[in-house]
Amino acid sequence: MRILLISGIVFVHVPYDPQTSPFLGANGFVDWIRVFLGDSIFRVGVPCLSAISGYLLFRRGLDAFDYGKTIRAKARTVLLPFLIWNLAFLASVYIAQGQGIGFGYLPDAVNATPRELATLAFASEAQPINVPLYFLRDLLLCILLAPALGLLIMRYPLATLTVFFIYAVLPIPNGIFLKKSILFGFSCGIYASLHKIDIRMLDPYAEKISALFLTAAVLLATALYWTGPDFPALIDILRNLTAICGIVGSWAISAILVRSHLGMRLSQAEGLSFWIFCAHYPLLVTFWMFWNRAAEPELYPLFYFSTPILALLILIASHKAAKRVTPRLHAVLTGSRTSRRGSAPKSSAMQSGANQKGWSKTHSAEEKATR
Repeated sequence: MRILLISGIVFVHVPYDPQTSPFLGANGFVDWIRVFLGDSIFRVGVPCLSAISGYLLFRRGLDAFDYGKTIRAKARTVLLPFLIWNLAFLASVYIAQGQGIGFGYLPDAVNATPRELATLAFASEAQPINVPLYFLRDLLLCILLAPALGLLIMRYPLATLTVFFIYAVLPIPNGIFLKKSILFGFSCGIYASLHKIDIRMLDPYAEKISALFLTAAVLLATALYWTGPDFPALIDILRNLTAICGIVGSWAISAILVRSHLGMRLSQAEGLSFWIFCAHYPLLVTFWMFWNRAAEPELYPLFYFSTPILALLILIASHKAAKRVTPRLHAVLTGSRTSRRGSAPKSSAMQSGANQKGWSKTHSAEEKATR
């Protein structure tokens, strides 16, 4: 699921300016497609990725949860990559802007105050300079709160999830989180893990659930297209609600896709999804800077549909090269997200069998998390 969700997130972050906004409707159906991809269906990525993280964190139960060990592990697999990727991009922007390059495309790092610079570097108050990495920042915050979240969800699951649902959907101040849906998604994953929810029980209905979710995404995109970019409060609430419901919708879609040969191949990627997630935004911004020097706004649809594909191809190639040439650096940059040698084909085979025949609750959480 991660590789599919993160590939979709690449479309969310394709840059544009007021002249090329899809809400102008200058390109008709093409602009609607942009809204559908960037503001509707692929917005499910963040809450769904959060749910996966929460599920895996408590897959051995609350009693076996080792907070100290978890913090040490996440410092290596989440915090360190966040700092390396974000600070490296910040340094590159600072150097480029020092040469008069990049102003107007990225925050002003050269003239930033210490407080603004701290935010760009560590996402202390707002998004970091490598924007998608706000997810890692909020994920770390969820991990720090994990013992309290685990206890609340174990003892008062309905009340806790209801409060977090209201917080995520309604126009309530964000507080300490940059993206409210991350807390709700993370908590949903904890709930499924601690209460031993059979996460494959909806697989027989995957086609119907997927169709319902895609219909909701189409309707939302239409409403966003006609009302954006300054969405009414009700439309904004519906967007938040659709993104959260996308946790179930995306899981159902994955049940269908994982049966295919391509789905099995994607499930074997070692660290590729994390590499794409951390590296795609700087690449997209670089493409945008070159495009604006050479092309007219009327040609923007060509940029929108070609750039994510080109970025993914470059990132796949660079990931493969880094893994082969500098395996230790690759391990650091991907948070040591590599599976044991030879384990991926077995996992894929297990997942394929699971979706065709159905598995009982007695199977291990590790096997359930294959998807």
